[in-house]
Amino acid sequence: MPSPLGNGVPWGTLLADGETVARYWSHVLRRGPDACWWWTGGLTDTAHATFRAGSHTTQTSRVVPAHLFGYRLAHGVDSIPAGLVVRHRCDEPPCQNPGHWLLGTRGDNNRDAASRRRLAGHALADVRGPVGRARAVQAAIAAADPDHLDEAIAAALAAGNPTGAHQDSLF
Repeated sequence: MPSPLGNGVPWGTLLADGETVARYWSHVLRRGPDACWWWTGGLTDTAHATFRAGSHTTQTSRVVPAHLFGYRLAHGVDSIPAGLVVRHRCDEPPCQNPGHWLLGTRGDNNRDAASRRRLAGHALADVRGPVGRARAVQAAIAAADPDHLDEAIAAALAAGNPTGAHQDSLF
């Protein structure tokens, strides 16, 4: 039965499917506990990770936002109460690090973005826009020597910030 808080998505079934969970993790570049864990799979036009959960041959298969799948994987099937959204502390929409997520209202999320998008050097101020930034990081990951992933990601991020300014996350 679908979760009552999941907009008709059968989260319990999808999260219990070992193949689906393994496929989710196969698209996540896990790094240190404080670093962004970059999504290497599909992206929406807002740079959020997108993921087909479940098998194509079942009725439970759905394309879902990967961070919603990951959040529920980390915190439980009904861990996102009605009216709340999963926000990214790092302001990187494809990030899958559970430590970078927090719940809040859509209004909270919009206010956060509005307050930070004009900060020089901030992720939201990238000249390529969010999806251009995310695709640049994905391309850097795909092309990088595994021993130099951090340097490749840093270079991809810096390319969208021609001023060289740096802005840490605000919380």
